[in-house]
Amino acid sequence: MADWRGQPESPSEFGVLLASDVRLAMRDGVGLATDLFFPADPAAPDSRATGAYPVVLVRTPYNKRTAAMRELGEYFARRGYVTAIQDCRGRYASEGTFDFLVQEPEDGYDTIEWLGVQAWSTGAVGTMGTSYSGWTQTAAAALNPPHLAAMVVNQSGSNAYTSSVRHNGAMELRFLSWAFMEAATTPANARNPELTAAQTAVSAAEWLRRLPLRPGLTPLAHSPSIERWALDLYTRGDYEEFWEQPGFHVMKHWDDFADVPVLLCGAWYDSYTRATIENFTGLSRRKKGPVHLVMGPWTHGSTTVDTTFAGDVEFGEAGALAGNLADDFPHLHLRWFDRWLKGLDNGVDREDPVRLFVMGAGDGSRSREGRLRRGGEWRGEKQFPPAGVAEVTYHLRGDGSLGTEPPEPTSGGIAATAESTTFCYDPADPVPTIGGNISSLSDQVPVPDALADRIPYEERWASIVKVGGQDQRTGPDVLGARPPYLPLAARADVVVFQTEPLAADVTVIGPLAAVLYVSSSAPDTDFTVKLVDVFPPSADYPRGYAVNISDSIFRCRYRNDPAQPEPMVPGEVYQLRIPMYGTGAVFGKGHRIRVDVSSSNFPRFDPNPNTGEPIGRHHRHQVADNTVHHSAAHPSHVVLPVLAD
Repeated sequence: MADWRGQPESPSEFGVLLASDVRLAMRDGVGLATDLFFPADPAAPDSRATGAYPVVLVRTPYNKRTAAMRELGEYFARRGYVTAIQDCRGRYASEGTFDFLVQEPEDGYDTIEWLGVQAWSTGAVGTMGTSYSGWTQTAAAALNPPHLAAMVVNQSGSNAYTSSVRHNGAMELRFLSWAFMEAATTPANARNPELTAAQTAVSAAEWLRRLPLRPGLTPLAHSPSIERWALDLYTRGDYEEFWEQPGFHVMKHWDDFADVPVLLCGAWYDSYTRATIENFTGLSRRKKGPVHLVMGPWTHGSTTVDTTFAGDVEFGEAGALAGNLADDFPHLHLRWFDRWLKGLDNGVDREDPVRLFVMGAGDGSRSREGRLRRGGEWRGEKQFPPAGVAEVTYHLRGDGSLGTEPPEPTSGGIAATAESTTFCYDPADPVPTIGGNISSLSDQVPVPDALADRIPYEERWASIVKVGGQDQRTGPDVLGARPPYLPLAARADVVVFQTEPLAADVTVIGPLAAVLYVSSSAPDTDFTVKLVDVFPPSADYPRGYAVNISDSIFRCRYRNDPAQPEPMVPGEVYQLRIPMYGTGAVFGKGHRIRVDVSSSNFPRFDPNPNTGEPIGRHHRHQVADNTVHHSAAHPSHVVLPVLAD
């Protein structure tokens, strides 16, 4: 990979002048509050620097007045950019009503075009932002605004129905948690002290334990617009026109997407891993771009990229973006914008279009901070998956093994091993979530009264589950776990298949998939698949360490068509094709590759009540006997993209 050090870049040479809460009128007359950070004349710091400058834009629902936003605005203004940071419609200082992702295409387009025609603008507008602020970028780009000139999209979506808001039919409950936080910070409630006090006292986690949510019967009822979109996301399980809006379905609008240089940043333990890879694949095939991809080993967020760990797994100094791909994350943005908004020849266009961190096998020891040492390294590639990757099928077998040889056919009516495995799934006792690709699945942390006035409400929230890489073992800090605290694999409703200890390293880079042949006693149920790297016992981990690599879920009613749900016939065998989030990881010599199959992963996903009712409107649940088949006739398997030696 090219070294960024010593390349030309915009120096920090200007002062900063801030124009606060500039009202930009959208096409419907609603005013969106925008803070504009201008380069100031170093010799006359109270005056704007003369001339025109490129503009970089962040549109956020999380409050443009945070310290982080101010620092970002000043960072770029000092380097010769006008920085625009805007509260999304209906959030904080902006007018209007917030409607999750719906208004972002038009509002983003109108904002970009206003910025592009100002006298202090060169007409070149770049966009940046993480998570929802990534969605605001892609939503606007789907309408192809003429003044959009470059983008840095960090950890954002491609198709809200398949791989973020919903996940192969199931609901990612983080968005309901997010709705409770948004309700407590909506401008309408903020003007009512009693309502604000009531909303900020709500526990999102407690409401997730009491699903389904009923209209008018939760604290969201005090915020009708938020309740409406939250219940839409929760109850609209069938694919319909609602999910095809540009704000939701970037993938559907790739052909219309602005053809500008795009840097897509993602992470193996991010909640948008699949979406980032999909956007890279789809846009790079359609656009001149250029379109580049960075995939690190991190969890979700704009600050995690400069850390060296994900959850309980440590990668060492090589794992951070800072010092390996750029000085830090804002500097990575600066280099992209310097090249494509200012035309500086800084080598960005000659860098490998794909930069991946491959999580290593490590030595399995415990770091000083108490994390599993995994290690890893960065790779520069021309494509994704890299050249030399081939799909390898690992079959699930009746004796609990996992291997590349398919199941043997029956001989004389007698199978060599069991042809299926049945387990009992009880929606009232779902498998607890331990680690994974999770964000915003949070609740507020109690704050001492003495500190309440000093800690903003938004900063009191913390994850209610462990994120990233984690040993698949329960404990008192695992939501839904009960003593005795044992590995998830000890549960009767988790079916485990694993290889023998590997004779050599196996490097997996790319998208993953599972094909399961299943049946159930219920008219509808879910099946989950989790890929696990089993480290052998060591001095620091005498029981070994089973770290999650990727997981997914599939709602069986959507096996043929997400727009046309179909009940299952009890006992009939169905094929499920389950896309999983991709990875870049080495399964080390002596490790085992493991696949866990079950029917729930709570609170990451909403538990299926198994009744076949419209989920979110159901009133009962039933226990299901669920079966995974692994015979020669029904060869359940996972497909791993393995890099050749």
